[in-house]
Amino acid sequence: MAAGAVILPAESAGAGARLHVTHWLPEGRPRAIVLLAHGYAEHAGRYTHVATRLTDAGYAIYAVDHWGHGQSDGEGGYVPRFSAFLDGMSELLTLVEINHGETPRLLLGHSMGGLIATLFLVERQQAFVAAALSGPAILPAEPPSRFTVWISRFLSRFFPRLGVLSLDASGVSRDPAVVDAYRADPLVYGGKIGARLGKEFMDAMAVAQADAPKIRLPILIQHGAADRLTAPAGSRYLFDNVASQDKRLEIYPGLFHEIYNEPEQGAVLGDLIEWFDAHVKERGAA
Repeated sequence: MAAGAVILPAESAGAGARLHVTHWLPEGRPRAIVLLAHGYAEHAGRYTHVATRLTDAGYAIYAVDHWGHGQSDGEGGYVPRFSAFLDGMSELLTLVEINHGETPRLLLGHSMGGLIATLFLVERQQAFVAAALSGPAILPAEPPSRFTVWISRFLSRFFPRLGVLSLDASGVSRDPAVVDAYRADPLVYGGKIGARLGKEFMDAMAVAQADAPKIRLPILIQHGAADRLTAPAGSRYLFDNVASQDKRLEIYPGLFHEIYNEPEQGAVLGDLIEWFDAHVKERGAA
């Protein structure tokens, strides 16, 4: 595992912010590069076990700690605009293009990172040969009332950093050790979601729902059926509405939110690698 950084450009909502980049490389030349978008409140370092499986299969993985997350600049629980997250992925893609030229690229996003990846595909799907989403945040676990929507917009405008919602860490995994490690991780943000981020999150979900038909790239969507943090219905919605001819939806009975951190992670990661393998081979890059 190696580290570096990218800087958000002047036109970004997070202009000048320094974002921490982590990458894992296989032995020898990588068969493809996986760009990873992690979830809300966490950081790329929590994916070392995923990266180990992928590097063993011949893939390189590049991940950026989003603005306000992990070791990157920014404020936990707040974002000026959701586009700052997409700008971070754009800078990561540029870094990968510089380091690895025309090597095939794959996109992987979890939870909020799945939402970020969905929006990024709408803009940049031509840069990838396939994508995979884990528990993407396309629909809220509980639909907000009209009053909730109104008050969130009011608070976002006048009190953007006011904490309005807490994440229930017990919903991360059925494995108590994973939950304990999550709570103890100093790089995991444990405060409340601020009003601005909450509003930006809801707006981004609406855009993802509306723009789903623009996605034509081969896509795998994985979700735990017992996920209490993001709605499995959102993955079904995305699957039904993307224009991709080559698409696959896996809803895993009984699994919580972080399907790559559940006791069944071996089989779930096996499905992911099988998907990537098939689409890299189709491009003659195996």
